[in-house]
Order: sequence, then structure tokens, then C-alpha cells
Amino acid sequence: MTALVDEHPHLGVEPVLRELDIPSSTYYRWRQAEKEPCERRRRDAELTGRIRQVHDESGGVYGSPRVHTVLKREGVHVGRKRVERLMREAGLAGLSPRRGTGFTRRAPDADLAPDLVQRDFTANGPNRL
Repeated sequence: MTALVDEHPHLGVEPVLRELDIPSSTYYRWRQAEKEPCERRRRDAELTGRIRQVHDESGGVYGSPRVHTVLKREGVHVGRKRVERLMREAGLAGLSPRRGTGFTRRAPDADLAPDLVQRDFTANGPNRL
């Protein structure tokens, strides 16, 4: 709605809102919310900063349950699911001790071992060495 009014300022706010059957108070409330966020968004921004700090202090190991426990221990009253949501929005995740890499990845700049037995894997045809 606000984008429509922004794209066509020559139409005027009131006629557009009348056509869309939207009260003008709704439009101006949305405009006000764009300028200054509500209390919840301000609190979320503060909590995200503190969550990021706890996550960084743990070396990036702590997930949402541990971060929530640390915050609760510090006296910050916040729900577990809110911590999960804020961590997800901030792109933070803990490390699982059960999940390994699966296999060793060679460093791209590492030197390859020399072929001491002179292996030759060329074949004249299928199923022949």
C-alpha cells in the first residue's frame, strides 16, 4: 500500500486509500512504524546483540538451548523460542558434537605424494587393464 502511494505521488494519499477501502489512520500508522520501530523490534535488536555476544564468547559452539541458559543465568527474561528465532534471523547456529565432516579434505596447495610404483591405469578396451 505504501509502495503504491510512493510510486504515484500525483494521485494523492486520500483518494488512493479511499479506492482501496483502507482507513487513512492505518496508512499513517504504517508510515510511523517505518520511521521508528515498535518496542518489540527494539528489544529484539538489543537481544540479538547480546545473543551474538554470548555465541561469540563460546567460540561459536553454543546453540539456542545453551544461549538461552546463559541469558537466563544472567537475569535476562526471554523465551526459548524467541532466542531460537533471533538466532535463526541472525544466521547463528551452534556446533553439534555428533556430526563430523565425514571424510578428510585435501588442502588445495598440498603437494601430492610421488608415484613410486609407476602405476599405469590405461586400458585397451572395457574390462581390460
